[in-house]
Amino acid sequence: MKQAPLYEQIYREILGKIQDQTYQAGERLPSEKELSEQYHVSRITSKKALELLAEAGLAVRMPGRGTFVSEGAAERRESSPGGQLPGALLSGQLSGQQQNTPPLLGVILDGFGPDFGCRLLGSIEEECRQQGFSMCLHCSCGQVEEETRAIGRMRSLGAQGILIMCVHDENYNASILQLVVEHYPVVTLDRQLKGIPLSFVGTDNIQAARQLAKRLLDQNLRRICFVKPYAAETSTIQDRITGFRMAYSELGLVADESLWITDLKATLPASHGEEQLARDREKVMAFIREHPQIEAYFAVEYSLAWIIYSCLEQLGLEQKCPVVCFDGTDNIMRRALFTHVRQDEEQIGRLGVRTLAEAVRGSREIRTVLVPHRIVEAGRQL
Repeated sequence: MKQAPLYEQIYREILGKIQDQTYQAGERLPSEKELSEQYHVSRITSKKALELLAEAGLAVRMPGRGTFVSEGAAERRESSPGGQLPGALLSGQLSGQQQNTPPLLGVILDGFGPDFGCRLLGSIEEECRQQGFSMCLHCSCGQVEEETRAIGRMRSLGAQGILIMCVHDENYNASILQLVVEHYPVVTLDRQLKGIPLSFVGTDNIQAARQLAKRLLDQNLRRICFVKPYAAETSTIQDRITGFRMAYSELGLVADESLWITDLKATLPASHGEEQLARDREKVMAFIREHPQIEAYFAVEYSLAWIIYSCLEQLGLEQKCPVVCFDGTDNIMRRALFTHVRQDEEQIGRLGVRTLAEAVRGSREIRTVLVPHRIVEAGRQL
């Protein structure tokens, strides 16, 4: 009898260990390098074995992180390579609920306000109705632990999928990674978990930041203070930093990072409060006095722009140093207070729900949906 290819032999051995639960659901499998050393084969062979496990729905591959055993893989038959795990929604109904009850989607936001989030939330709720779902909202308030509890709560309520705006943190939440391993429908909004196979709907923050910074540079303003919150970097903030630097690079310049403010906390959901705001304003006032050479301010959030502007105003510098930012609030005059990136929150919410609905209904496609933005000049009609 002809011997099976080496990659298939490795695949069957790992499969056996999954089925006898030597490797359990969510556990990381040996890497391509580890397998090649263990079985004395090439990396190409070990890679093919892991890819076969992924194709069979027995494992999930996460670039830069490893290959993890899928939920329920131990119960799957060996004849399943190339097959797919059954979707969470087979009948379009939640177990234990009445047939006329709409299936539930979970929505987890780290916070929302008039500058960003309110219009997003409204469009999510409206699109859920249009798609035939009910909605359960939970705010994590910028806390990873609360985000984890929210995920558990949504699942215990029988949510068919989760739409999530992840908290600022340098490490990805293990609960979210577990959802990926289990092929549970999840779509991220605004903050993309790069390197993780999850669909994302949001703004092209690199290009948006590049265009916004270019508005200042085109006015021959060079000494620009970049302002961001003190937080472990989400992809959103990193992309805005990249776009800011890109605008300089296109002119053959380098942004002076010694002029940046990177440690403000009052706008973070976990640090809201008058005391923290007062500390931040004091810090900004001192910074402005110590850096009279700064010609403009670029804030990654509207609330940060207001802190900067209020301090400039107190020092009589608000006309001298323009402030630009992401997002803004509607006001009675319907006029933009700052030149800013206006994200299409309504479209982000609608497309987020539609993308999640497709996943709930069985789609395994990982999509990155970038919703167009626009730059609104200060004083212009909103």
